[in-house]
Amino acid sequence: MIPSHVRIFVCTEPVDMRRSFDGLALAARERLGKDPREGGLFVFANKRSNRLKVLWFDRNGYCLLYKRLHRALFRMPGDGSASAVQIDAAGLGALLAGVDRPRRRGEDVRERKFGTLQ
Repeated sequence: MIPSHVRIFVCTEPVDMRRSFDGLALAARERLGKDPREGGLFVFANKRSNRLKVLWFDRNGYCLLYKRLHRALFRMPGDGSASAVQIDAAGLGALLAGVDRPRRRGEDVRERKFGTLQ
């Protein structure tokens, strides 16, 4: 559970997911105008909206959460005009859950069971 006082900033512009700790901290400073070392969670997604990273600073170093969705997308908040929006913990939970993406024509709808090679 994320405490209610923690600020959560979402970058609405796509970010290269090859970026790691320092690259995402730089993106937070440049795109969001915030210093990650001052607190808060910083959320970044890729262009296809199927990969997401959350960066935060924990007393003596950066932490990174990386999530990749299969057959789903992250629905990024915002109206398209702002480069960043602030959300609450419930909004982050909804964002991390993702939404089903539309099926592509001819796509195999078979579900692969965990732990099988089918």
